[in-house]
Amino acid sequence: MSETLLEARGLAKRFPVRKGAFGGVSGEVRAVDGVSLAIGERETLGLVGESGCGKSTTGKLILGLVEPTGGEVRWRGMRIDHLGAARMRPVRRELQAVFQDPYASLNPRMRAWQIVAEPIRNFESVPERALRERVAALFARVGLRADQMERYPYEFSGGQRQRLGIARALAPNPKLIVCDEPVSALDVSVQAQVLNLLMDLQQDLGLSYLFVAHDLAVVEHISHRVAVMYLGKLVEIAGKRALFDAPKHPYTEALLSAVPVPDPKLRRKRIILRGDVPSPMNPPSGCRFHTRCPYAEERCRREEPAAKEVQPGHWVACHLRTS
Repeated sequence: MSETLLEARGLAKRFPVRKGAFGGVSGEVRAVDGVSLAIGERETLGLVGESGCGKSTTGKLILGLVEPTGGEVRWRGMRIDHLGAARMRPVRRELQAVFQDPYASLNPRMRAWQIVAEPIRNFESVPERALRERVAALFARVGLRADQMERYPYEFSGGQRQRLGIARALAPNPKLIVCDEPVSALDVSVQAQVLNLLMDLQQDLGLSYLFVAHDLAVVEHISHRVAVMYLGKLVEIAGKRALFDAPKHPYTEALLSAVPVPDPKLRRKRIILRGDVPSPMNPPSGCRFHTRCPYAEERCRREEPAAKEVQPGHWVACHLRTS
């Protein structure tokens, strides 16, 4: 892997559950529980899993939008999860985000050029004319026209709004962008355009991405490596080809079996998982996947598996996988 930009070690986040008139704590949701990952320069790490598994919370922890309960986040080797607002400010310039809902993430009272200009104003003092020129250049880079700069968000289509969100993320010249389901709300044809735009920007600007998604076809298209998450924990991390061609964890196998095959003559054996996803308030003992795993043994119910490198660069947390 290239030089590491960002590293998370044992990252955890637990949200208290309050009940009653006085808001007493009755339990906690283990949204993220011991996640460790790294992202290198010019690399895209795909983070996949079912809804509610903790993917988006992991992205927010990395961005510093949510304070971690445990673990640490390092940027260029420096720990940043405990920094105050003043010391975190220069780091925030290098860490930006593109959100799932392009309309909800844009201020409806601001014109498009003001939305993109705001991050620049936040970090720099730029004359008005030069500011508008920079915004116009960002519009052109993401495929928007200069004559659209005076419009409000509601005047754009969904795909155009997401391009506007990408332009805003690019404005402070970041090194890593957390993309939280950036194409899930878009039509399929528009999805392809936005994905290709992100890949072109990575090539031109040397960007790195944490790409959060549940669509494995999208992740396969854009990612270099893929991390699979289940109930707050990472169960497998590998290079894209290694993971899609030879998954090691039973949960990954089940996810991939559900991906549609474009050739109607080919048939893929579908793995149907029994039962529902357990509650993150009361996760199962041992391996968290054992309640739905078709290969579970007694050891899986008692002991939590540690992540081990079964092949170079291919990590899996499963008692049954040794190679």
